[in-house]
Amino acid sequence: MSAVISAKGLTKRYGKQLAVDNVSFEIPAGRIIGLIGPNGSGKTTTLKAALGLIPFEGDLKVLGLDPRIQRDELMQQVCFIADVAILPRWLRVRDAVDFVAGVHPKFDRAKAERYLSHTKLTPSMKVKQMSKGMIVQLHLALVMAIDAKLLVLDEPTLGLDILFRKQFYQNLLEDYFDEQKTIIVTTHQVEEIEHILSDLMFISEGKIVLSATMDEVGERFTEVMVPADKVEAAKALKPIDERQVFGKSIMLFDGVPRTQLAAFGETRNVGIADLFVATMKGTYA
Repeated sequence: MSAVISAKGLTKRYGKQLAVDNVSFEIPAGRIIGLIGPNGSGKTTTLKAALGLIPFEGDLKVLGLDPRIQRDELMQQVCFIADVAILPRWLRVRDAVDFVAGVHPKFDRAKAERYLSHTKLTPSMKVKQMSKGMIVQLHLALVMAIDAKLLVLDEPTLGLDILFRKQFYQNLLEDYFDEQKTIIVTTHQVEEIEHILSDLMFISEGKIVLSATMDEVGERFTEVMVPADKVEAAKALKPIDERQVFGKSIMLFDGVPRTQLAAFGETRNVGIADLFVATMKGTYA
């Protein structure tokens, strides 16, 4: 299958502000991509462009369609969960299920009801009676029952406690994802999605600053805990970041063979959070 999303020279301006700056990338099918960036980096704008919610410059195809002029057709194959659940407070669970069943041709009512049966949600419960976690569960039940090719999650677990967050991603893997589907997720809680990602994209100031598979990240980046007597020698290999932990220097290297780095101390794979901080240093300044 061709790329699920293909962007060439994607650009978006809000007045004089450049939100997305001439970016190009491709996302193949059957992947789970983490789109990670600071606030205001352009990640939500990129998603809005892909969903046909805003005009933009450049070439952007989603499932082979132009979201600017083929949005109705595109949205039959795409689902979206945002960080803010916009549901009428008077809406009951059964009304939400009835509505989606009536408007989406690929909705499986039985599948939605099976998922809901494992929650504390009841058919007569109104949105105003639900916690934020329950609202997310309702959203997820509706989304997972749609046979969509692309699922876009923009801070889907924002404000939820850790139990809800872990259950959310577990359900996503067990009940939704397969090799025919693609998931794009943005979150500031990067440690919680690290184990489910196949690909990683960092975005900063409207530009893609890192795009790699998780296997490539593991091969390319290495952290080394360097004792004081080897710091100067290790610095000669030009680490891209350094921090202090318990009196030792933790250095992050890009592209230096692990066998070579082992001479300077204990080596380990870098976590997404530490790689993100190292890549984004200076952004908040």
